Amino acid sequence: MTLKLIKASKEYEKQIVEMLDEWLSAESDVTPWAIVREDYHDFDKYIKALDLSEPKDGYVPDSTFFCMDTETDKCVGAVNIRHYLSEALLDHGGHIGDGVRPSARGRGIATKMISFALDECRRLGIDRVLMTCDKDNVASAKTIIKNGGVLENEIVDDGRVVQRYWIDLK
Repeated sequence: MTLKLIKASKEYEKQIVEMLDEWLSAESDVTPWAIVREDYHDFDKYIKALDLSEPKDGYVPDSTFFCMDTETDKCVGAVNIRHYLSEALLDHGGHIGDGVRPSARGRGIATKMISFALDECRRLGIDRVLMTCDKDNVASAKTIIKNGGVLENEIVDDGRVVQRYWIDLK
């Protein structure tokens, strides 16, 4: 398996749509949320709406990347990088939201994808990255820890326990 992060483009429309169709038929709660905030069936509009370059409607600027397995030519996941933290993101969102399509889970993709996302964070000048996950999401916690995440604390958010991890990029 050879992975790389890509930006959404017409070149990858088939692979991205296939991944999103699978994901949404299996689960209604897709992470990162940024990949489903717009309808992907109008792909040109979808591409334009993926990244926020300016703060808008309570959201901070962000960048969205898709993870491609170049050996199978399949889109296997996605990451959304928030360029800085709002108060809400400081509590329960962090800098990076990531997810792997259901059929590709359990193969180490998230760990590698987060590593790539951390490289993007460095390019953006982010020295310290916050990642969060629900306490009962053990697989997510493991991928964060494998990328240098250090648990700062746990908070209760809307009845669920959220773990907050910091990754030092200096």
